[in-house]
Amino acid sequence: MDSYYNTINLTSLANNPSKLKINDNHKMITYDIKDLYANIPVNKTIEIAKNQLLKNNDKQKTKQIITILKTILEQNYFSYQDTLYHPKKGIAMGSPILGTMAELFLQYIENMHIKQILDSKNIIFYTIYMDDILVIYDTTCAAPDSIQNYINHIHSSLQFSPTYENNAQINFLDLHIIKKKPIWKLTCTENLLPLTSPSTTYPSTPWSIN
Repeated sequence: MDSYYNTINLTSLANNPSKLKINDNHKMITYDIKDLYANIPVNKTIEIAKNQLLKNNDKQKTKQIITILKTILEQNYFSYQDTLYHPKKGIAMGSPILGTMAELFLQYIENMHIKQILDSKNIIFYTIYMDDILVIYDTTCAAPDSIQNYINHIHSSLQFSPTYENNAQINFLDLHIIKKKPIWKLTCTENLLPLTSPSTTYPSTPWSIN
């Protein structure tokens, strides 16, 4: 499944919006997905995985992989006060496939729902890193409340907590983003992205990084 909306590192975040035509009607919002890993719907994610596997594998191989995947995902137990619990949803923290399953589920949601509002131009930019999202929207086409209402009804397992720009500024990951004519200025507050990320060389316009 395509990861078109993913921010891989600071370079990609700086490059992606470089062709946007930004004006005073455009505003920024960041979203945090509340308790993402504890709320991933396991059965739905397995269904998504099966459909993706069938695109490049025969039914027998797909069945074998899905059987293994179910075994791994269903071994989700924890103990509390000498009692064992088996959650109805979510994936065990620390599981080596946690990130892959979360990304698979979110990419499905993005392709089914986020693409529609991007195509409508209500939102002109959307990117995600793990469970953090940056959105740039057009205030002449959409209100922040309507965006919030829409995304919080995409799936019952997902709830999004918004942070709105203040004085044309907002924080996203380790960046402080400033909307300032004629450019967008990104200030790196503290680089916590993986040390293996590609060289951080950024374009001068319309984004720059100090």
